[in-house]
Amino acid sequence: MNTNVGIVSGARVAHDTADIEVIEAAAAPDGETLVRRLCEREGVEEAYALQTCHRVEAYVVAADAETGRAALDTQFGESAVHTDHDESLRHLLRVAAGLESLVLGEDQVLGQVRSAYEAARRAGGIGPVLEDAVTKAIHVGERARTETAINEGIVSLGSAAVELAERELELDESSALVVGAGEMGTLAARAFTDAGVSELTIANRTLERAERVVTDIGTGEAVGLDSLSESFVDADVVVAATGSEEPTLDESTLADGEALIVDLGQPRDVSPAVEEMGDVSTYDIDDLETVTESTHERRRVAADRVAAMVDREFDRLAEQFKRARADSAIAAMYESAERAKDRELQEALDKLDARGELNDEQREAVASLADALVSQLLAAPTKSLREAAAEDDWETIATALTLFNPDFPDGAVEPDAAPTRPPAEATSEED
Repeated sequence: MNTNVGIVSGARVAHDTADIEVIEAAAAPDGETLVRRLCEREGVEEAYALQTCHRVEAYVVAADAETGRAALDTQFGESAVHTDHDESLRHLLRVAAGLESLVLGEDQVLGQVRSAYEAARRAGGIGPVLEDAVTKAIHVGERARTETAINEGIVSLGSAAVELAERELELDESSALVVGAGEMGTLAARAFTDAGVSELTIANRTLERAERVVTDIGTGEAVGLDSLSESFVDADVVVAATGSEEPTLDESTLADGEALIVDLGQPRDVSPAVEEMGDVSTYDIDDLETVTESTHERRRVAADRVAAMVDREFDRLAEQFKRARADSAIAAMYESAERAKDRELQEALDKLDARGELNDEQREAVASLADALVSQLLAAPTKSLREAAAEDDWETIATALTLFNPDFPDGAVEPDAAPTRPPAEATSEED
């Protein structure tokens, strides 16, 4: 029997606690690969991973917190922040809402949460627990952006990079080069266009993709990476965001020019040796924190409102999980009682039938009596289990699961854990 009693454990390295080198070290080739790795660990029932240019975090579901922590330790080093069930769920909601981003309220992270959800599904990592948790996070992220002003102003690292460049250069008199035509590069290209750069070039490994970006934003020139050196000669500012495993910009590429370069790559797009070149100024994600301070200040009121929204939605999610944990115990109790009732009822009916003492109507009366007795005897325990869940009395829940479901591992429910699968009627409400 599936009792749905998994506990969520989380681990992360992110911009608020780690530098870019630590984040790079914790990253897998992609989120789907990380989910597959975690699902292969003993005791892991579900897994979800979110990798962006300034965070790597993962969530696993296991029967107990120790098993989840052990699985996460295989991927994350000592610098990781580990979170228990409740803290992990609350953090995931805050991430989707943009409260944990380097650019407060950024829009891009919500799309990344969705993409990571699809990747985890492909890897077989999404089950009943994370299905509810991640879809709740996406719901909260959507509400945060439609009901508050948290995403006004700078809305991405791409636009933050352009603002940093604008502090150093007159962009309307400058030529800009964007290396990479993915989501981050496209956002940077749009921000350069809005800032009025005199010339814009988009370089990408696949020329057709760079051409699509040029078409979408309505301006610029598309080139392949084989033209990168020539394009750099004429550039005053460069934003690099390719996602390549190896640096795209090195000493040979940048030998014949001088420019301000903002590296948004994860791993980094600019070779560390470039920092030694006198004609090139390089910035990375860590340097963008100063740029985003004014945005944080403007969005403080909206952020407070979103934080309150997250707290309310988390409480609803936790309440759903509590009811589900109680329902798991109650279902185990009823199934055990039904098995005992069916066994004893059949034995009694067989004995009476052997003597020819029962007709069909009498057989139905005896069966109804057995059903009524089970219902009356379990009414009080059912009430007690629901009250135990409401009061976070997981010891009582664990005892019930162990007593009524012999296959349930003793001690698998922790006092600070929340239940897993909400009943069908437990849906989210709008404020």
